[in-house]
Amino acid sequence: MAFGETKVYFDGSHYIAIPHTTRPKKIRPKRMEEQITVIEKMEDGTLENSDVPSVFNIDSECDDNVVKITQEIETNDKVNEETEKEKVVQLAPQKTRKLTRKELFNELYDKYIDLSKSKRKKIIEEEMISYFSTPEFCKSFVETQFERKQRNLICRRVRMARKANLANFNYFCTFTYDNSKHTEETFKKKLKTCFRNFCFRNNWRYMGVWERAPESNRLHFHGLFNIPDNSMPGELKEVSDYDTRSHKMRTTIQSSYFNERFGRSDFEEIDENERRLGHALAYLMKYIEKTGEKIVYSKGLPQYFISDILDEDIVCTIGQEDKKLLLFDDFMCLDEGCFMGKVCPEVIEQMRKSN
Repeated sequence: MAFGETKVYFDGSHYIAIPHTTRPKKIRPKRMEEQITVIEKMEDGTLENSDVPSVFNIDSECDDNVVKITQEIETNDKVNEETEKEKVVQLAPQKTRKLTRKELFNELYDKYIDLSKSKRKKIIEEEMISYFSTPEFCKSFVETQFERKQRNLICRRVRMARKANLANFNYFCTFTYDNSKHTEETFKKKLKTCFRNFCFRNNWRYMGVWERAPESNRLHFHGLFNIPDNSMPGELKEVSDYDTRSHKMRTTIQSSYFNERFGRSDFEEIDENERRLGHALAYLMKYIEKTGEKIVYSKGLPQYFISDILDEDIVCTIGQEDKKLLLFDDFMCLDEGCFMGKVCPEVIEQMRKSN
């Protein structure tokens, strides 16, 4: 036996093993980041009326500037409303809050997520430059945070692909709610509860993302599902309707169970020979890259399964510093020295899992 307790994953074409290694645990104290004071502004640049003192009720202790502004507003009946607003804002206290530079960057990054990378970076630098001693320091900080975001995105894509390739998904589904049956809040809450119950009772597995339609802004859910045989509720039936995007008739497979409870459902069967899984994964990845949406996973979706690897099952070493092992497509799976069979979905189901 060459390697024991390796973590094996499927990249869509080959099985790859990561040998077990031990590293001494090093406790590192959490770095405390410096907090800054950020001034909050309304969308129109003003504060709420409740926070603005009235200029018509001024104590005798107010300074001369405030009294002059009050007399000017009272004596001039034709004063412009915008001018009056600007004078009131000058007297209003400013709202502030404490947060770190990293937290402020995350807020601005999400705020301008729809812009291109170059424009988003430029605007963030302009809004954060006042919180740094030099413009160079600000630029370096923003650049580092963009690299962090890109690195995290790559990790999310890798994790998503590895989980999907081991899950044996057989359906790509879309769920949309009907206004007569749900609000946006109840739809999201009850659909998540429905999925959770099916995962617990019928061994369903899924991953997906919440998305809003670009034109109607209606919330719906796209997901990949592993639905075991004889566990589908209701009835799947073909329905012909009009597609407003392509402007032509189409035929879809819908579930009577989900249509009755939520509004509309579309089920597309995934055929391994047609490689629809790759297209479905690309469709979901589009949202985590462009809109920053988080992928929703059900419990029990591992990235790896644990297996001992024999010398004759190794093709070669790959990866950085040759730390990974490329395996033959029919390698033997062993659990603590016990032979489980040649690799296949049924054998993988029996193996121990890991994330």
